[in-house]
Amino acid sequence: MGSLNRQFDFDWVDAFSQEPFCGNGCAVVYDDGILSDQSCLNIVKETSLVECTFISSSHIADFRVRYFLSDREIPFAGHPTIATAMSLISRGKHDTNKLVFETLAGLIHVEVGQLGDQVKISMTQPKPKFGLTIDKKVLSKIGGIPENSILSKPQIVSTGLPFPIVVVDTLDTLQKVKIDYHAFDKFRATVPEKDLMEPFWVCLNSPRRTGLTFSRLLLQSSGRNEDPFTGSATGAMAAFLWASGLIRNTKFTAHQGDYLGRPGEAEVEIICAHGSISGIKVTGSAYILMTGKLKI
Repeated sequence: MGSLNRQFDFDWVDAFSQEPFCGNGCAVVYDDGILSDQSCLNIVKETSLVECTFISSSHIADFRVRYFLSDREIPFAGHPTIATAMSLISRGKHDTNKLVFETLAGLIHVEVGQLGDQVKISMTQPKPKFGLTIDKKVLSKIGGIPENSILSKPQIVSTGLPFPIVVVDTLDTLQKVKIDYHAFDKFRATVPEKDLMEPFWVCLNSPRRTGLTFSRLLLQSSGRNEDPFTGSATGAMAAFLWASGLIRNTKFTAHQGDYLGRPGEAEVEIICAHGSISGIKVTGSAYILMTGKLKI
């Protein structure tokens, strides 16, 4: 029974928002590599969050960060990276405005800035990898929307985690998306990407007065049906929009989460070198909602 006395510091952080109960929540756990994979999965299930991070020391970066869904570990995730940086800063565990995280997707560089009284955290996601293009008919069936409502041929894109990116014509279409998970499972079985996530549905419009994009990620394997804000998919989306010629500006504001009552916002910058994308910078705020200790 001695193992039940172990205690681990944690912070519950709402990322991509400067207000509580908005954006996307993440529990940041300081386990120093002690917890088993199953314990990490159990913690995610207990919180009912989409993801949690687990922090330990690293020989090649400032910290090692592991990302867990409720059913598996994944290489990288966006909003948990923002949440983790905010937690580290608030606890005084890093004394410069730049951090490097060791992840299964490689080294992730994070910068911390200040805009008025707001902390702004930027993560530079890796150079995008463009995978398979997908017939519109396939995504039409998966999402339950007309084929002609999909504007550009969907494609799998990764800036650390692969997503099929699907651009639709209107907010009305976006709101009507409803995933056929049987059809998605059949599709996923045909692609080589090991960690393929659910489709990221994008509209080049926003229900708010500002912002270029509004997106949704409907989830299959998480404890939630929909992700309030998806930083990793936002980076992949930006790469796709630029490479497809659907946007011309390398900087824009991305929105997500409004339909869930948890609006989130990110500033996105496409980093180009010699005409090709070398990385995607995604910037957001974060709010620490809770802090305490896990007893396991």
